[in-house]
Amino acid sequence: MMVVTQEEIKAALLQRYTPEMYDKISNASVAIAGLGGLGSHVAVMLTRAGIGKLMLVDFDRVDITNLNRQVYTYEHLERKKTEALAEILRKINPYITLETRDCYVNQENVTELFRDYNIVCEAFDKAENKAMLVNTVLEKCRHTTVVSGSGMAGYGSSNKIHTEKVMKRLYVCGDRETELEDDVCLMSSRVTVCAAHQANMIIRLILGITEV
Repeated sequence: MMVVTQEEIKAALLQRYTPEMYDKISNASVAIAGLGGLGSHVAVMLTRAGIGKLMLVDFDRVDITNLNRQVYTYEHLERKKTEALAEILRKINPYITLETRDCYVNQENVTELFRDYNIVCEAFDKAENKAMLVNTVLEKCRHTTVVSGSGMAGYGSSNKIHTEKVMKRLYVCGDRETELEDDVCLMSSRVTVCAAHQANMIIRLILGITEV
């Protein structure tokens, strides 16, 4: 197997970025809450962008029903999502700093988990869990900005998915209306479009751009 050095990865990124961009992205850290269709793709995109550190938070294991829209493969079945995703990310950049937390996020542990991060990517499945995380982070973690996903189910037009600045420290990506229901599926293409919106907004925030 070819071994790539950290300096070689830096040199490759500097062919695409200015030195200032590289410094900001490589020194940035982001927490990702939920490692499913949104969170796993956001993590891959940020790793390819050269981010310095990610904290990966999820309590679940990889199931065969996840494979139609998440980054995992059959070799990851039954493994903890935190472990499987960390393995995938280290194949993209062996020098990324990763912190993994295998836990169910609730009101009691939100502050302890996310207070040290300036940016949190909300990537949960259920609306009530999304609302709990967003509301608690905004209330308890006064220096943290949340980039949330809402409305990416089905196979409707990808042009309806957009990024919106809802509050000073809250951005929402998605169509904000299409949720998973009995007659509405989850399709990889549309979920990934929403994840890309989240990842791009996170990159913009890292670079000091607060408008969408």
